Amino acid sequence: MLPSIEAAKKIAKLIDTTVGYLLKETEQANLFKDPVMLQRLNDINDLPEDDKHCILYTIDNLIQNVKAKKAFAVK
Repeated sequence: MLPSIEAAKKIAKLIDTTVGYLLKETEQANLFKDPVMLQRLNDINDLPEDDKHCILYTIDNLIQNVKAKKAFAVK
């Protein structure tokens, strides 16, 4: 027997993870748990393709910059 979507949501909340993690859609237990971040992604997704492309391009470059700084940081 498979649980309903609502039951899966309750189980995920109870064990502090996501439904995607329970379904083995991701190995990251905390992916998309932040409702503010999820709303931002939904807002971006609703934009026209040109705007969405520009925003995602900018975000990708910012992430790359931070990763580069971390890689070359003196410890």
